[in-house]
Amino acid sequence: MIYDDTADFIAALPPMQALIGLDLGEKTIGVAVSDSFQSVATPLETVRRKKFGLDAARLAEIIAERRIGGLVLGLPRNMDGSEGPRCQSTRAFARNFDRLTPLPITYWDERLSTVAAERALLEADTTRKRRAEVIDHVAAGYILQGLLDRLQVMRRE
Repeated sequence: MIYDDTADFIAALPPMQALIGLDLGEKTIGVAVSDSFQSVATPLETVRRKKFGLDAARLAEIIAERRIGGLVLGLPRNMDGSEGPRCQSTRAFARNFDRLTPLPITYWDERLSTVAAERALLEADTTRKRRAEVIDHVAAGYILQGLLDRLQVMRRE
């Protein structure tokens, strides 16, 4: 089921299972996973996009291997908060993937996540070639960590 409201997403999550964060690009999907306490996001890999079925199969493998309890998709809003074609594409991916999994799915505003990831990689003195290889799953880590931080605050309230 797809949840637009973070509180509803939290309520649907099974206890003590990790989350997966996805940064959906046209050519790649950045993947990050959390720990089972849902407190720390770790960049995992970048999946080269092929066809939806093949992409979904790879993500399903990761979900099964890591005991994932929910999905967080980066929603690429415009800087003014409006939604353009990339948001429509992300929402379409979520609807298609929702047909394949019983796991709850939500969105997280990903504005500037790639910028933050690029900055962190530059500060770590990562080579240009290496940055190109890891930028997408590092961005997915920023997306997922944003939601995890929000979860912690909501659970304390």
